[in-house]
Amino acid sequence: MDKIRIQGDHALRLKGEVRIGGAKNAVLPAIAASLLTSEEVRLGNVPRVKDVFTFLDLVREMGAVGDLAANTLSLRVRDLSSDEAAYALVRAMRASILVLGPLLARHGKAVVALPGGCAIGSRPIDLHINGLQRLGATISLEHGYIRASADRLRGAEIAFEKKTVTGTENLVMAATLAEGKTVLSNCAVEPEVSDLCVLLVKMGARIEGIGEEMIRISGVAELGGAFHDIIPDRIEAGTFLAAGGMTRGDLVLTGVRPDHMTTVIERLRFSGIAIDPAGSDGLHIVAGPVIRPQDITTSPYPGFPTDMQAQFMAMMTQAEGTSIITETIFDRRFGHVNELLRLGANIEVAGDKAVVRGKTLLSGAETIATDLRASACLVLAGLVASGETVINEAEHLDRGYERIEDKLKALGARIERISDRK
Repeated sequence: MDKIRIQGDHALRLKGEVRIGGAKNAVLPAIAASLLTSEEVRLGNVPRVKDVFTFLDLVREMGAVGDLAANTLSLRVRDLSSDEAAYALVRAMRASILVLGPLLARHGKAVVALPGGCAIGSRPIDLHINGLQRLGATISLEHGYIRASADRLRGAEIAFEKKTVTGTENLVMAATLAEGKTVLSNCAVEPEVSDLCVLLVKMGARIEGIGEEMIRISGVAELGGAFHDIIPDRIEAGTFLAAGGMTRGDLVLTGVRPDHMTTVIERLRFSGIAIDPAGSDGLHIVAGPVIRPQDITTSPYPGFPTDMQAQFMAMMTQAEGTSIITETIFDRRFGHVNELLRLGANIEVAGDKAVVRGKTLLSGAETIATDLRASACLVLAGLVASGETVINEAEHLDRGYERIEDKLKALGARIERISDRK
């Protein structure tokens, strides 16, 4: 397995310009949407990350044909050759559940492996199943698989018990080909959900209320092809903003959507980090010598994203004072704390709260990444830790960041990938 090795420095100051890629969490449902039509779907600004290639393997098993050239993906599912998402691929990426709605809507059948456990906490799929049953699907759980069928889905009024991003996306896709009108309430309003809806409208779907908690879909008989540029990755952008903040950096981020990052930008500014617009799609960050501590609580968009919690915690180890971080989304998302402690951080966890006491002078050590965002957190901490930090199981990092070590190296970091592959 690959490792990331960092020669850190308390005095490191990142400088330069970095281009942010497309949103991993937007391209996955867009790929799933290609199952809804027999015509070509072309996606631009696609990040070349591990999750994208895993999802492509999945839809290719179902009959998708196409290639990812540079950052443009062309897909066509002329005929569905399989209605099954096997466990071998689903266990590698829980977002595979997103094929359930499109398969049911177009093919009338779907067999999808139950995702199983997750390193960062429980992610129940009951909301997906209950919603599809309301649309008329017959669903059973047998031998670790969801087996679903429907002659044709029918529109219904569905209120989510709690906000769910993938649940909203699954039901929106299913409803596009359902007979009649579907009204979904208490929907997730993340930019990635809206981006999927924009793509579906380009394909011929009739959707109202994009970006709102109530989405109304009038089903159509079929969908066509489309071209769509994936939105920028707000979490990658937030990760580089945090890196700039904790290294007293002077960075320009290009290819971003600041309107998708309002809360993260506000919290960074509260800690004393100057962030200003730079051109039509850029941000300029200049960090001062002192990072102010603060308390944050994760919550669904537009609140502070759970996917930025670990990176923000790394930054708060360099703040002058005590911060309290409350995680409300996932019940096991403090796995990175023990690894930060190995680097010398002063953090105590009690239930859903982590108390971070700074400023601590971190020192390099060997660590292990437990999940995608935990690995990014360790990279940030390693940048400012004295000596050598090694992050094992770097494949977690590759799931959502494209060449992050190369991007950081171009900004002045001493970072490299060590490959064990022969």
